[in-house]
Amino acid sequence: MGWRSRLEEAKGKHRPRLKDWARDGFAHHRRSEFEALAHLPSKQRDNEDQEYRRGGVDRVHCRDLSLETFIREYEQASKPVIIQGIPEAEHWKAAENWTKESALRRRIRKYTFKCGEDDDGRSVRVRLKHFFKYLAKQKDDSPLYIFDSTYDDNKEAKVLLDDYKVPSYFPDDFFSLVGERRRPPYRWFLVGPRRSGTSLHIDPLGTSAWNTVLTGRKRWVLFPPRTSASLAKGKALYRKGEDDEPINYFVDILPRMRSLPATEGLVFHEFIQEAGETVFVPGGWWHAVLNLEDSVAVTQNFASRANFSAVWRKTRSGRKKMAWRWLMKLDESYPELGRLARKLNEMDDFHMLTKVEREKKKRRRKDREDAKKKEEEERRARKERQKEQRKYPSSSSSSSSSSSSSSSSSSSSSSSSSSSSSSFSFSSSQSSCTTVAAMAGVGLEKRKTGSGDGSGMLKRAREMV
Repeated sequence: MGWRSRLEEAKGKHRPRLKDWARDGFAHHRRSEFEALAHLPSKQRDNEDQEYRRGGVDRVHCRDLSLETFIREYEQASKPVIIQGIPEAEHWKAAENWTKESALRRRIRKYTFKCGEDDDGRSVRVRLKHFFKYLAKQKDDSPLYIFDSTYDDNKEAKVLLDDYKVPSYFPDDFFSLVGERRRPPYRWFLVGPRRSGTSLHIDPLGTSAWNTVLTGRKRWVLFPPRTSASLAKGKALYRKGEDDEPINYFVDILPRMRSLPATEGLVFHEFIQEAGETVFVPGGWWHAVLNLEDSVAVTQNFASRANFSAVWRKTRSGRKKMAWRWLMKLDESYPELGRLARKLNEMDDFHMLTKVEREKKKRRRKDREDAKKKEEEERRARKERQKEQRKYPSSSSSSSSSSSSSSSSSSSSSSSSSSSSSSFSFSSSQSSCTTVAAMAGVGLEKRKTGSGDGSGMLKRAREMV
């Protein structure tokens, strides 16, 4: 099977109901609209309280930004920023290895990367060498996109971890306390063809994120945490038949958002991320991304001191079992954060289930499920019996008649037997009475005639009675 067949199969699994992946023509008659995204709108709507530069977000070179300044002005302030020069300054091998297609293909030959999901949530995977051929030839409106978080489990693909390290601005990673197997997915290797992207979303469990592009360009849009989901997603602005892929959102929906009256209170920030730049996205910010060019990137989510309160509140309810283990580990390694977690629980009147309580709850749930299953089985059995009775009514009637006849016969027999028994009982009783009367008569006769005392005979008659 060639690369075309493999990619067509992957596309069929990822979006089985989409027959024409180029139906909107973003690689053909609407190509100019897509290419216009390479330039930001001339006028940006600024937040009243902040002055955002170069498309709405600060751009700072890493040589001019200390860790302390980053934490104070951006992380603690929950403000996005673009940091330039990290791969070169921190000596990432990815700066060279990931910018050459041949180098990536040579190092990772057999591993299959995730490029989508089917309707059942199973990963759709392809080999990197096949994907690069697709990337060069594809004309799809919204192409497949390698977005893989499991590459670190594979011996061959794990070499990617040697090519970069977490930027020095993001030293905290508190979810690491629960171990790699228990923590939620948190790092991804990305290979995105032009026009591919990620739909508008907020990163999970209140985490923040960093995203570094090694090659290519990306168009971003961000909305502050206070923005409602329906407003940020522009649900009211979609027209009949329009798709909701990232390309449609950037080409069609965002321009309509810009024309909304100021009374809507909508504020959003747009910018273009260049190769070698790292974007910091604070927790709670809505964001969507579109690849303007074929790109290779890496991204990671993290829990830090700055976002700990938000992350803890999301985790204790969203990942209950992990949260309890995490709290135990925080008590051991970062007792001040363990105390903060308990204080937040107390403030919010939140009760965490212990292991014993979780087991009890699990058993109760299983008992309910078993009872429901048994009830369902009984219901199905009743329906089957009713179905059989409707299917074979004569046989059922005959069986019923036969049973009735048998029952009647049995009743007759029983009645006859009972009658016979009664008759015997009555005869015996009648015979006994006759004997007693005869004995009593003999005794009286003897008394009258004086032929004998007769009292013994009368006594025996009385005893018999």
